[in-house]
Amino acid sequence: MALPARLQVIYWSIAFAVFFVLMWALGDVLMPFILGGAIAYFLDPVADRLERMGLSRVAATAVITLCGVMIFVIVTLLVVPTLISQTIQLVNVAPEYARSVSASLTERFPTLLDENSTLRQSIQSLGETIQSRGAELAETALNSALSFVNVLILLVIVPVVSVYMLLDWDRMVEKIDTLLPRDHAPTIRQLAGEIDNTLASFIRGMGTVCLVLGTYYAIALMVVGLQFGLVVGFVAGLVTFIPYLGALIGGALAIGLALFQFWGDWVSIGLVAGIFVLGQVMEGNVLTPKLVGSSVGLHPVWLLLALSVFGALFGFVGMLVAVPVAAALGVVARFGITQYRNSLLYRGMSARDDS
Repeated sequence: MALPARLQVIYWSIAFAVFFVLMWALGDVLMPFILGGAIAYFLDPVADRLERMGLSRVAATAVITLCGVMIFVIVTLLVVPTLISQTIQLVNVAPEYARSVSASLTERFPTLLDENSTLRQSIQSLGETIQSRGAELAETALNSALSFVNVLILLVIVPVVSVYMLLDWDRMVEKIDTLLPRDHAPTIRQLAGEIDNTLASFIRGMGTVCLVLGTYYAIALMVVGLQFGLVVGFVAGLVTFIPYLGALIGGALAIGLALFQFWGDWVSIGLVAGIFVLGQVMEGNVLTPKLVGSSVGLHPVWLLLALSVFGALFGFVGMLVAVPVAAALGVVARFGITQYRNSLLYRGMSARDDS
Protein backbone atom coordinates (compact mmCIF):
# COMPACT_ATOMS: atom_id res chain seq x y z
CA MET A 1 0.00 0.00 0.00
CA ALA A 2 1.35 3.44 -0.91
CA LEU A 3 2.22 5.97 1.77
CA PRO A 4 -0.41 8.63 2.50
CA ALA A 5 0.09 11.87 0.61
CA ARG A 6 0.75 13.76 3.86
CA LEU A 7 3.68 11.49 4.77
CA GLN A 8 5.07 11.68 1.24
CA VAL A 9 5.06 15.48 1.41
CA ILE A 10 6.89 15.33 4.75
CA TYR A 11 9.55 12.92 3.48
CA TRP A 12 10.17 14.82 0.25
CA SER A 13 10.35 18.13 2.15
CA ILE A 14 12.96 16.69 4.48
CA ALA A 15 14.95 15.37 1.51
CA PHE A 16 14.95 18.77 -0.23
CA ALA A 17 15.90 20.53 3.02
CA VAL A 18 18.85 18.18 3.52
CA PHE A 19 19.92 18.74 -0.10
CA PHE A 20 19.96 22.53 0.26
CA VAL A 21 21.78 22.39 3.60
CA LEU A 22 24.45 20.17 2.04
CA MET A 23 24.76 22.55 -0.93
CA TRP A 24 25.20 25.48 1.44
CA ALA A 25 27.67 23.73 3.75
CA LEU A 26 29.74 21.84 1.15
CA GLY A 27 29.61 24.25 -1.78
CA ASP A 28 33.37 24.60 -2.22
CA VAL A 29 33.91 20.86 -1.89
CA LEU A 30 31.16 20.04 -4.37
CA MET A 31 32.31 22.56 -7.00
CA PRO A 32 34.71 20.25 -8.93
CA PHE A 33 32.12 17.47 -8.94
CA ILE A 34 29.38 19.79 -10.19
CA LEU A 35 31.71 21.06 -12.92
CA GLY A 36 32.68 17.50 -13.84
CA GLY A 37 29.06 16.41 -13.96
CA ALA A 38 28.13 19.38 -16.14
CA ILE A 39 30.93 18.56 -18.59
CA ALA A 40 29.88 14.89 -18.69
CA TYR A 41 26.25 15.87 -19.30
CA PHE A 42 27.30 18.24 -22.05
CA LEU A 43 29.41 15.59 -23.81
CA ASP A 44 27.14 12.56 -23.32
CA PRO A 45 25.34 13.03 -26.69
CA VAL A 46 28.73 13.10 -28.43
CA ALA A 47 29.69 9.82 -26.76
CA ASP A 48 26.33 8.29 -27.71
CA ARG A 49 26.85 9.29 -31.33
CA LEU A 50 30.33 7.77 -31.38
CA GLU A 51 28.84 4.56 -29.94
CA ARG A 52 26.29 4.47 -32.75
CA MET A 53 29.22 4.77 -35.17
CA GLY A 54 30.66 1.53 -33.78
CA LEU A 55 32.95 2.59 -30.96
CA SER A 56 32.66 1.19 -27.45
CA ARG A 57 31.88 3.54 -24.56
CA VAL A 58 35.50 3.35 -23.41
CA ALA A 59 36.81 4.20 -26.89
CA ALA A 60 34.30 7.04 -27.30
CA THR A 61 35.33 8.50 -23.93
CA ALA A 62 39.02 8.19 -24.88
CA VAL A 63 38.46 10.02 -28.20
CA ILE A 64 36.55 12.84 -26.49
CA THR A 65 39.22 13.13 -23.78
CA LEU A 66 42.07 13.37 -26.32
CA CYS A 67 40.21 16.03 -28.30
CA GLY A 68 39.50 17.96 -25.10
CA VAL A 69 43.15 17.87 -24.06
CA MET A 70 44.25 19.13 -27.49
CA ILE A 71 41.73 21.98 -27.44
CA PHE A 72 42.76 22.92 -23.88
CA VAL A 73 46.45 23.04 -24.81
CA ILE A 74 45.82 25.12 -27.94
CA VAL A 75 43.59 27.62 -26.10
CA THR A 76 46.03 27.86 -23.19
CA LEU A 77 48.99 28.56 -25.46
CA LEU A 78 47.34 30.87 -27.98
CA VAL A 79 44.37 32.64 -26.38
CA VAL A 80 44.78 32.85 -22.60
CA PRO A 81 48.05 34.88 -22.53
CA THR A 82 46.62 37.47 -24.94
CA LEU A 83 43.34 37.64 -22.99
CA ILE A 84 45.16 38.24 -19.69
CA SER A 85 47.47 40.83 -21.26
CA GLN A 86 44.62 42.80 -22.84
CA THR A 87 42.59 42.71 -19.61
CA ILE A 88 45.51 44.14 -17.60
CA GLN A 89 46.09 46.85 -20.23
CA LEU A 90 42.38 47.77 -20.22
CA VAL A 91 42.41 48.15 -16.44
CA ASN A 92 45.54 50.31 -16.59
CA VAL A 93 44.27 52.70 -19.28
CA ALA A 94 40.85 53.18 -17.66
CA PRO A 95 41.93 56.41 -15.85
CA GLU A 96 43.26 57.82 -19.12
CA TYR A 97 39.93 57.12 -20.81
CA ALA A 98 38.12 58.73 -17.89
CA ARG A 99 40.28 61.86 -18.24
CA SER A 100 39.58 61.92 -21.97
CA VAL A 101 35.84 61.84 -21.26
CA SER A 102 36.28 64.66 -18.77
CA ALA A 103 38.31 66.75 -21.24
CA SER A 104 35.83 66.14 -24.06
CA LEU A 105 32.86 67.12 -21.92
CA THR A 106 34.71 70.16 -20.58
CA GLU A 107 35.41 71.33 -24.13
CA ARG A 108 31.79 70.96 -25.21
CA PHE A 109 30.08 71.93 -21.93
CA PRO A 110 32.50 74.21 -20.05
CA THR A 111 29.95 75.30 -17.44
CA LEU A 112 28.95 71.72 -16.66
CA LEU A 113 32.40 70.44 -15.72
CA ASP A 114 34.26 73.18 -13.89
CA GLU A 115 37.03 72.29 -11.48
CA ASN A 116 34.74 72.01 -8.44
CA SER A 117 31.76 70.33 -10.10
CA THR A 118 30.50 67.05 -8.70
CA LEU A 119 30.33 65.41 -12.14
CA ARG A 120 33.98 66.14 -12.93
CA GLN A 121 35.14 64.76 -9.60
CA SER A 122 32.94 61.68 -10.06
CA ILE A 123 34.43 60.90 -13.47
CA GLN A 124 37.98 61.27 -12.16
CA SER A 125 37.30 59.15 -9.09
CA LEU A 126 35.61 56.51 -11.26
CA GLY A 127 38.74 56.05 -13.34
CA GLU A 128 40.95 55.86 -10.26
CA THR A 129 38.59 53.38 -8.60
CA ILE A 130 38.50 51.16 -11.68
CA GLN A 131 42.28 51.10 -11.79
CA SER A 132 42.79 50.42 -8.08
CA ARG A 133 39.99 47.91 -7.70
CA GLY A 134 40.75 46.30 -11.04
CA ALA A 135 44.38 45.82 -10.12
CA GLU A 136 43.35 44.46 -6.72
CA LEU A 137 40.87 42.08 -8.34
CA ALA A 138 43.42 40.92 -10.90
CA GLU A 139 46.01 40.34 -8.17
CA THR A 140 43.51 38.38 -6.05
CA ALA A 141 42.41 36.27 -9.01
CA LEU A 142 46.05 35.62 -9.96
CA ASN A 143 46.98 34.56 -6.43
CA SER A 144 43.92 32.32 -6.27
CA ALA A 145 44.65 30.76 -9.64
CA LEU A 146 48.26 30.13 -8.69
CA SER A 147 47.39 28.40 -5.42
CA PHE A 148 48.08 24.69 -5.45
CA VAL A 149 44.58 23.69 -4.35
CA ASN A 150 42.81 25.61 -7.12
CA VAL A 151 45.22 24.36 -9.76
CA LEU A 152 44.67 20.83 -8.50
CA ILE A 153 40.89 21.26 -8.69
CA LEU A 154 40.87 22.82 -12.15
CA LEU A 155 43.53 20.73 -13.83
CA VAL A 156 43.15 17.33 -12.16
CA ILE A 157 39.93 16.72 -10.23
CA VAL A 158 37.46 18.24 -12.71
CA PRO A 159 38.81 16.37 -15.78
CA VAL A 160 39.05 13.10 -13.84
CA VAL A 161 35.50 13.44 -12.51
CA SER A 162 34.14 14.36 -15.95
CA VAL A 163 35.88 11.39 -17.61
CA TYR A 164 34.60 8.88 -15.08
CA MET A 165 31.07 10.32 -15.14
CA LEU A 166 31.04 10.35 -18.93
CA LEU A 167 32.20 6.73 -18.98
CA ASP A 168 29.48 5.61 -16.54
CA TRP A 169 26.74 8.09 -17.48
CA ASP A 170 24.26 5.62 -18.96
CA ARG A 171 24.77 3.17 -16.07
CA MET A 172 24.23 5.97 -13.53
CA VAL A 173 20.96 6.97 -15.21
CA GLU A 174 19.75 3.35 -15.19
CA LYS A 175 20.73 2.97 -11.52
CA ILE A 176 18.87 6.12 -10.53
CA ASP A 177 15.82 4.91 -12.46
CA THR A 178 15.72 1.69 -10.38
CA LEU A 179 15.63 3.80 -7.19
CA LEU A 180 12.57 5.85 -8.16
CA PRO A 181 9.38 5.33 -6.14
CA ARG A 182 7.36 2.88 -8.20
CA ASP A 183 4.06 4.76 -7.87
CA HIS A 184 5.60 8.00 -9.11
CA ALA A 185 8.20 6.62 -11.52
CA PRO A 186 6.23 7.36 -14.74
CA THR A 187 5.58 10.98 -13.68
CA ILE A 188 9.20 11.48 -12.58
CA ARG A 189 10.47 10.03 -15.88
CA GLN A 190 8.16 12.36 -17.81
CA LEU A 191 9.36 15.41 -15.86
CA ALA A 192 12.99 14.29 -16.13
CA GLY A 193 12.62 13.93 -19.89
CA GLU A 194 11.16 17.44 -20.21
CA ILE A 195 13.90 18.86 -17.97
CA ASP A 196 16.55 17.10 -20.07
CA ASN A 197 15.05 18.50 -23.28
CA THR A 198 15.00 21.99 -21.78
CA LEU A 199 18.57 21.75 -20.53
CA ALA A 200 19.76 20.22 -23.79
CA SER A 201 18.12 23.00 -25.79
CA PHE A 202 19.31 25.79 -23.55
CA ILE A 203 22.70 24.82 -22.09
CA ARG A 204 24.10 22.93 -25.07
CA GLY A 205 22.45 25.26 -27.58
CA MET A 206 23.27 28.54 -25.83
CA GLY A 207 26.75 27.27 -24.96
CA THR A 208 27.40 26.81 -28.66
CA VAL A 209 25.85 30.20 -29.47
CA CYS A 210 28.07 31.89 -26.84
CA LEU A 211 31.17 30.19 -28.25
CA VAL A 212 30.35 31.07 -31.85
CA LEU A 213 29.43 34.69 -31.14
CA GLY A 214 32.34 35.25 -28.75
CA THR A 215 34.79 33.92 -31.34
CA TYR A 216 33.16 36.01 -34.09
CA TYR A 217 33.22 39.23 -32.04
CA ALA A 218 36.84 38.71 -30.93
CA ILE A 219 38.18 37.93 -34.41
CA ALA A 220 36.15 40.63 -36.18
CA LEU A 221 37.11 43.34 -33.67
CA MET A 222 40.79 42.42 -33.86
CA VAL A 223 40.61 42.46 -37.67
CA VAL A 224 39.29 46.07 -37.68
CA GLY A 225 42.10 47.00 -35.28
CA LEU A 226 40.30 47.52 -31.96
CA GLN A 227 42.90 47.37 -29.19
CA PHE A 228 41.00 45.20 -26.71
CA GLY A 229 39.00 43.19 -29.22
CA LEU A 230 39.70 39.83 -27.60
CA VAL A 231 38.50 41.00 -24.17
CA VAL A 232 35.36 42.59 -25.62
CA GLY A 233 34.57 39.45 -27.63
CA PHE A 234 35.11 37.27 -24.56
CA VAL A 235 32.78 39.42 -22.42
CA ALA A 236 30.11 39.65 -25.13
CA GLY A 237 30.17 35.91 -25.75
CA LEU A 238 30.14 35.09 -22.04
CA VAL A 239 26.85 36.91 -21.33
CA THR A 240 25.12 36.05 -24.59
CA PHE A 241 23.08 33.35 -22.80
CA ILE A 242 20.91 36.26 -21.54
CA PRO A 243 19.22 37.52 -24.74
CA TYR A 244 20.33 40.97 -25.93
CA LEU A 245 22.54 41.53 -22.86
CA GLY A 246 25.70 40.22 -24.54
CA ALA A 247 25.32 42.49 -27.55
CA LEU A 248 24.31 45.43 -25.33
CA ILE A 249 27.29 45.16 -22.96
CA GLY A 250 29.79 44.14 -25.63
CA GLY A 251 28.51 46.74 -28.10
CA ALA A 252 28.62 49.57 -25.57
CA LEU A 253 32.14 48.58 -24.48
CA ALA A 254 33.41 48.15 -28.05
CA ILE A 255 31.88 51.37 -29.39
CA GLY A 256 33.12 53.30 -26.35
CA LEU A 257 36.66 52.02 -26.91
CA ALA A 258 36.36 52.67 -30.65
CA LEU A 259 35.36 56.31 -30.03
CA PHE A 260 38.59 56.87 -28.08
CA GLN A 261 40.82 54.93 -30.45
CA PHE A 262 39.31 55.94 -33.80
CA TRP A 263 37.89 59.43 -33.02
CA GLY A 264 37.39 61.12 -36.37
CA ASP A 265 37.71 57.84 -38.28
CA TRP A 266 33.96 57.26 -38.60
CA VAL A 267 34.42 54.35 -40.99
CA SER A 268 36.25 52.31 -38.33
CA ILE A 269 33.70 53.26 -35.67
CA GLY A 270 30.91 52.27 -38.06
CA LEU A 271 32.61 48.94 -38.70
CA VAL A 272 32.74 48.22 -34.96
CA ALA A 273 29.05 49.03 -34.61
CA GLY A 274 28.25 46.99 -37.72
CA ILE A 275 30.01 43.95 -36.24
CA PHE A 276 27.56 43.87 -33.35
CA VAL A 277 24.55 44.56 -35.57
CA LEU A 278 25.56 41.64 -37.78
CA GLY A 279 26.13 39.51 -34.68
CA GLN A 280 22.60 40.24 -33.46
CA VAL A 281 21.16 39.39 -36.88
CA MET A 282 23.06 36.10 -36.91
CA GLU A 283 21.99 35.27 -33.34
CA GLY A 284 18.31 36.12 -33.79
CA ASN A 285 17.78 34.61 -37.25
CA VAL A 286 20.26 31.74 -37.54
CA LEU A 287 22.07 30.62 -34.39
CA THR A 288 19.39 30.73 -31.70
CA PRO A 289 16.54 29.28 -33.84
CA LYS A 290 18.78 26.46 -35.14
CA LEU A 291 20.73 25.59 -31.99
CA VAL A 292 18.34 26.48 -29.17
CA GLY A 293 14.82 26.41 -30.58
CA SER A 294 11.74 28.24 -29.40
CA SER A 295 10.43 25.81 -26.79
CA VAL A 296 13.01 26.26 -24.03
CA GLY A 297 10.69 28.31 -21.85
CA LEU A 298 13.40 30.15 -19.84
CA HIS A 299 12.60 33.86 -19.67
CA PRO A 300 15.61 36.20 -19.28
CA VAL A 301 14.13 37.69 -16.08
CA TRP A 302 13.73 34.18 -14.64
CA LEU A 303 17.38 33.47 -15.44
CA LEU A 304 18.57 36.69 -13.81
CA LEU A 305 16.48 35.97 -10.70
CA ALA A 306 17.85 32.42 -10.45
CA LEU A 307 21.46 33.60 -10.87
CA SER A 308 20.99 36.31 -8.23
CA VAL A 309 19.24 34.10 -5.66
CA PHE A 310 21.48 31.04 -5.99
CA GLY A 311 24.62 33.18 -6.22
CA ALA A 312 23.67 34.96 -2.97
CA LEU A 313 22.81 31.70 -1.19
CA PHE A 314 25.56 29.36 -2.41
CA GLY A 315 28.19 31.61 -3.99
CA PHE A 316 29.96 30.50 -7.17
CA VAL A 317 28.58 26.96 -6.90
CA GLY A 318 25.08 28.40 -6.72
CA MET A 319 25.64 30.30 -9.96
CA LEU A 320 26.82 27.08 -11.61
CA VAL A 321 23.61 25.23 -10.72
CA ALA A 322 21.28 28.24 -11.12
CA VAL A 323 20.40 27.66 -14.78
CA PRO A 324 19.76 23.88 -14.48
CA VAL A 325 17.68 24.42 -11.33
CA ALA A 326 15.77 27.26 -13.01
CA ALA A 327 15.02 24.99 -15.96
CA ALA A 328 13.90 22.17 -13.66
CA LEU A 329 11.70 24.48 -11.59
CA GLY A 330 10.17 25.86 -14.77
CA VAL A 331 9.22 22.36 -15.95
CA VAL A 332 7.82 21.46 -12.51
CA ALA A 333 5.89 24.73 -12.38
CA ARG A 334 4.32 24.10 -15.79
CA PHE A 335 3.43 20.56 -14.70
CA GLY A 336 1.88 21.91 -11.49
CA ILE A 337 -0.17 24.47 -13.42
CA THR A 338 -1.46 21.73 -15.75
CA GLN A 339 -2.44 19.57 -12.76
CA TYR A 340 -4.11 22.54 -11.10
CA ARG A 341 -6.19 23.36 -14.17
CA ASN A 342 -7.40 19.77 -14.33
CA SER A 343 -8.31 19.69 -10.63
CA LEU A 344 -11.59 20.44 -8.89
CA LEU A 345 -9.85 23.29 -7.06
CA TYR A 346 -9.63 25.18 -10.38
CA ARG A 347 -12.65 23.86 -12.27
CA GLY A 348 -15.01 23.92 -9.28
CA MET A 349 -18.43 22.34 -9.08
CA SER A 350 -19.08 22.76 -12.80
CA ALA A 351 -16.52 20.02 -13.53
CA ARG A 352 -18.27 17.65 -11.13
CA ASP A 353 -21.66 18.45 -12.74
CA ASP A 354 -20.21 17.76 -16.23
CA SER A 355 -18.91 14.36 -15.15
